[in-house]
Amino acid sequence: MRNAVRAFVAACLMSASAVVATAGPAQADVTICEQFGSTTIQGRYVVQNNRWGSSATQCVNVTSTGFQVTQQQGSAPTNGAPLSYPSVFLGCHYTNCSPGSTLPMQVSRIRNATSSINYRYTGGTYNASYDIWLDPTPKTNGVNQMEIMIWFNRQGPIQPIGSVVGNATVGGRSWAVWRGSNGANNVISYVAPSPITSWSFNVRDFINDIIARGAITNQWYLTSIQAGFEPWNGGVGLAVDNFSASVSG
Repeated sequence: MRNAVRAFVAACLMSASAVVATAGPAQADVTICEQFGSTTIQGRYVVQNNRWGSSATQCVNVTSTGFQVTQQQGSAPTNGAPLSYPSVFLGCHYTNCSPGSTLPMQVSRIRNATSSINYRYTGGTYNASYDIWLDPTPKTNGVNQMEIMIWFNRQGPIQPIGSVVGNATVGGRSWAVWRGSNGANNVISYVAPSPITSWSFNVRDFINDIIARGAITNQWYLTSIQAGFEPWNGGVGLAVDNFSASVSG
């Protein structure tokens, strides 16, 4: 995607996402169509619609273990920013914090940071992205300074922010590594060479890699772990069937 366009729309996200409509704990099959509507599952995670880049209808069906996109009527140029980021997360996103979360936690204190994900793919133009957010302070509101994006899948003529800086093996898998900025925060993206539908891994592996690249230090804070999709068009049927994450210090 073109960085200038992504940067402008990302700036809009920073202000828009500060207003989050939050519902109570979700039972299976709760539908969210509100622009920034969210709810909790398992008394542990937050599922958010997060339609930040479009006025078109988008709805997600929330299950006890994840969510599925059931409506998505928008369309955006593939050289610009996506329409939204429907996702499930552990931690804090613009003052919306998951129940009982141990995050933010200083990286130096993290002993275990494990996660498991199962994605389901369909047609359209989108990425399946797993976001890891970090900041020099234990920030629970607004944008963090560092975003790690793990692209489990991409469909269509889209690309991460910035440019390719090489390849890396992280978590026992090979990735193309991109690095850049959207104007509000720095981004390092790890792009899988082929779609990954399920994986259990250690989030610390990616944090350690960006520390080795000089992007952050051990004194920074992990603020949230998020998994979802960035659609440019289509995407009805995309799903996170199962998500789990645990961070202990």
